[in-house]
Amino acid sequence: MARKLRFDLNQAISDIERLDRGGCLDRWRDAFGRPPPKHLSPQFMKRVLIWDLQNKELGGLSIGTERRLKEIASGKTPPAKAKPGSHLVREWNGRTYQVEVVDGGYLMDGRIWRSLSAIARHITGARWSGPRFFGVQ
Repeated sequence: MARKLRFDLNQAISDIERLDRGGCLDRWRDAFGRPPPKHLSPQFMKRVLIWDLQNKELGGLSIGTERRLKEIASGKTPPAKAKPGSHLVREWNGRTYQVEVVDGGYLMDGRIWRSLSAIARHITGARWSGPRFFGVQ
C-alpha cells in the first residue's frame, strides 16, 4: 500500500505547472523566504519549486550527501579521480581516442601507458597535462 501523503502531491505539482511568472515569484518567496535570482525563467522556477516540494514531502538528500556536495562546491575537496574500469574519450583532429583506466596505468590501442600526459603527448605531439587534455582531475 502506498504511503498516504498529507495532501495530493500530484495535484500540488499540477498547480505549480500552471503558475504564471507572478505566481512563480510568489511561490518562490513562500518556499525559500526570498525572491529568486534575477532572470530565472518561469519554467526553471517551476522545476525548482517542484523539486523543493518533492523533497519536503518525500524526503531530501541524506546528511552525508548534503555534506559531500557542500565540500565539493566549496572547493575543499577535489572531485573523485578516474578509477580502474573508467573509460575516457577525447576527440582530436577528427579522430576519437578511447582510453581505459586500468590498475597501474591506462590502456589505449592495445598498449599500457604510465600516464595520461604521455598519451596526450603521443596524440598531439606537444606537451599537455594529460588529466586536463582528457578532462579529469
